[in-house]
Amino acid sequence: MRGLLNTRLGCPDHERLEEELLETRTRGQNLSRLRRLTPPERAVLEQRERAALTRLRDHEAEHCCRR
Repeated sequence: MRGLLNTRLGCPDHERLEEELLETRTRGQNLSRLRRLTPPERAVLEQRERAALTRLRDHEAEHCCRR
């Protein structure tokens, strides 16, 4: 939580990207708890999570605003 607080004070884009990654992960976890996901569904969720993580890492590298 401390890291999130620091980024909130420093960079709103970083906060948004962290929140996007968290929401993507949470959505995948919730869907997998509700029912068994098909391989294509799981692949789509994994791709969305990788994309969100890549956007966050790219932002961190460009703006040097790590936690």
